[in-house]
Amino acid sequence: MTFEEALEKLPNFHRNSLQRNLCTCNEIPKEVVVKAIAEGARSVTDVREKTFATGGNGCCRIQVEFLLKYIYPEDFVD
Repeated sequence: MTFEEALEKLPNFHRNSLQRNLCTCNEIPKEVVVKAIAEGARSVTDVREKTFATGGNGCCRIQVEFLLKYIYPEDFVD
């Protein structure tokens, strides 16, 4: 899936602020997380391995889960 295709699956409010950090602990922008999901990350663990998001205190875990559920609703795995 392309990054653009992944963005199309997100609600408008999730398409905003792509350059802002989704993971503040590791300073990972939302755009990096969405790209990782578009490139095949299908779980929070996959996202963490590819981007380091959720690797701090995990406060962004819920946001990552929401992105996964929107982009891959049929096979979201946690």
